[in-house]
Amino acid sequence: MYGGFPGGNQQQRGYPGSNGATYGGQQANQGYSRPAYAPPNQQQQYDFGYGQNGYSQQQFQQQGQEYNRPAAAPQGWSSQQIQEQANSQSVYQQHQPNQGVRLQQASGGLQTPSAQPQSFGVNGYNYQYSTCTGRKKALLVGINYIGTNNQLNGCINDVTNVSQFLERNCGFTKDNMVILVETNTNRRAVPLRQNIIDGMKWLVKDAKPNDSLFFHYSGHGGQTKDLDGDEYDGNDETIYPLDFEQSGMIVDDEMHQLLVDTLPAGVRLTALFDSCHSGSALDLPYSYSTRGVEKEPNLAKEAGEGLLGAVTSYMQGDMSGVLSKATGLFGLLTSGGPNQAAIDKTKQTKTSAADVIMISGCKDDQTSADAKENGVSTGAMSYSFITVMSSGQEQSYLTLLQNMRKVLSGKYTQKPQLSASHPIDTNLKFIV
Repeated sequence: MYGGFPGGNQQQRGYPGSNGATYGGQQANQGYSRPAYAPPNQQQQYDFGYGQNGYSQQQFQQQGQEYNRPAAAPQGWSSQQIQEQANSQSVYQQHQPNQGVRLQQASGGLQTPSAQPQSFGVNGYNYQYSTCTGRKKALLVGINYIGTNNQLNGCINDVTNVSQFLERNCGFTKDNMVILVETNTNRRAVPLRQNIIDGMKWLVKDAKPNDSLFFHYSGHGGQTKDLDGDEYDGNDETIYPLDFEQSGMIVDDEMHQLLVDTLPAGVRLTALFDSCHSGSALDLPYSYSTRGVEKEPNLAKEAGEGLLGAVTSYMQGDMSGVLSKATGLFGLLTSGGPNQAAIDKTKQTKTSAADVIMISGCKDDQTSADAKENGVSTGAMSYSFITVMSSGQEQSYLTLLQNMRKVLSGKYTQKPQLSASHPIDTNLKFIV
């Protein structure tokens, strides 16, 4: 178990890779250079084979070559053990998703977001909510890293659960979903770096106002040194494709460019990141607290939480966690605290008129649990999201965040985060 909790049921979704970045509380080995990424070629066409009626999984499976995963199983693993980890199950098949949890009720009748332009307070510059009544498309990525020493157990299950939720509750169909999991035998349907990037381009292609786009990533996440000065803590957030050792990570700057920059006003993109260090995985500039107000980094508060985290790691015997938290805290203190210039730059360069909402599994300096619920492996964050959204109760942005944390409270230390590409009224109804 890597960086996990005592008891054996929780593993952390931070990858101990080889590029000198921090993954799940440990410092990786040196020797791997972060690859530079090129801006998307606007002239190049990326089409996953969807027609006027949307994307077809059958079309997708007919493309490409067979994929044989090259990774060897950890020493001592039987073929049966590996296959068991690849099986995809639903946490919700035999259990009520809100069993045993009393959710916070939204006060009064919830108002849906208006489709009218909203002012930023700057002449000629507006943003626009989506009504989510247009075309629906989803890209779902789940990576268990099967047969490696850093294997996760719940990520493929997460994709299964989220796809079922979208079909059952939100009007999505299999024909408008791209699902990338490593158990697919077709190379084009495996979560390799290029496939994930192409999938992101497919997701946002030809988006129009009031469309509803959905992106879900479940897998390892990490941090690497910020190269362009837009991170207040000096670290970019990353995700790890199945072939990251050969092809590299996908950094938050690139994901923002692919998923946010090209969207017009009035297009909803809902993004879920169930991975470590995912608090600002899309570099969205407006983050909200459980009080429903926009929050700013607070050095004194983070210092206290950092010290508490180091003490907790020490008590659990996790010396790597002690070093990671203490080092991060020391960096904030000696640098004079969070970098205000970076915060300002993010608002100046990453604000969007599109309706982009991100819910992440944890803060940038936290890990996300790969756990078990109802005896089935799952990501804690994905589980909490579906639990709340399947409760039969309408949710506002605020109650969704509050209730997700309530579902996880007492069992997990991670705190889901809510951020947006523009200012949001957190008391409005959350729709997909």
